[in-house]
Amino acid sequence: MEKKSVHQFSVQKPNGEEVSLKNFDNKVLLIVNTASDCGFTSQLKELEQLRNQFPRQDFEILAFPSNDFGGQEPLEGAEIGKFCEINYDTHFPIFDKIRVRGTYAHPLFQFLADKKQNGSVGAPPRWNFHKYLVNQKGEVIDFFYPFTKPNSTKIKKRINKLLQVKEV
Repeated sequence: MEKKSVHQFSVQKPNGEEVSLKNFDNKVLLIVNTASDCGFTSQLKELEQLRNQFPRQDFEILAFPSNDFGGQEPLEGAEIGKFCEINYDTHFPIFDKIRVRGTYAHPLFQFLADKKQNGSVGAPPRWNFHKYLVNQKGEVIDFFYPFTKPNSTKIKKRINKLLQVKEV
């Protein structure tokens, strides 16, 4: 059975523009639910550092702000991106605020969290900064809990391994 892909989903930028995740085909992705007022918010800086460790390689971080955990994302729309850029010098895509857990979760996060849908991982976000690793085909490969720092050896090794796999 062929695994489904994150490339089947579209998401919104803060300005309302729809973005197809097909745009990230052939890239390794780290998809993260973020929040600007959380104990883990400093991971935004580490996410940017991680992104910079793979320059000119097919790796990207996709951030999805969410207010699902403790009301820790009080900002809206473009304010979130500005906050991240000014305070943490981020340059990765930050999409519109969404729900990431429960009945009303965005379809992308329903897919990421449900092994029946993605064929690999069954791990709904337990808090802000839950991370999903996705391969070049858009398949969910692994996940990391919020307390796993983005620049951890564990995450870097998994990204490196995926980047070394080339389709013939």
